[in-house]
Amino acid sequence: MMNKIFYKHYVFIDQINKIVEENLLKLRHLIIIVNINPQEDKNSEIELSIINFAKKNNILFLIKNDFKKCIKFKANGIFIDSNKKIILKPIIVKRNFLIVGSVHNQLEYYYKKIQDCNNLFLSPLFFNKKYSPNKIYGTNKFRLISLEWKINLGALCGINKSTIRKIQLTKVKFIGFQSLIKEKGLSNI
Repeated sequence: MMNKIFYKHYVFIDQINKIVEENLLKLRHLIIIVNINPQEDKNSEIELSIINFAKKNNILFLIKNDFKKCIKFKANGIFIDSNKKIILKPIIVKRNFLIVGSVHNQLEYYYKKIQDCNNLFLSPLFFNKKYSPNKIYGTNKFRLISLEWKINLGALCGINKSTIRKIQLTKVKFIGFQSLIKEKGLSNI
């Protein structure tokens, strides 16, 4: 149990099935990030099923790196990767449109501020097979890097059942994860 600390949950979804649906409906303060690479027709069907699930259950959803799709599907916002350098024009961004970004260092943080991000993920907090062990921040380095940042901050990468309690050692307001949602019997996060 998280000792009455409630985080917003940003869930990166690249597939939807019964287990994922059940786990999503258990979470409070949920925002789905549609994390699909649109290379195949099959992926557009998966993307549409995720968006339909979110709309049917009144769950906010963001689309990763594609502003045109955000407009097309009437998304609640966009998630911008750390390597994307797009800048949204304030005129075409609707009110209450979330712009969420991810960063790995101080330089990327300043660039995301220029992109007008409302919320920002700092990554990698914990070990994940995507990053080598010497690239992982851990809670102490994570706090030091983000000490002077004036933005809503979230933790990303390596969040699972064994690391979820350590997040309380940081000043984050939300967490982002992908693999945790695919586990059977998700609870207490």
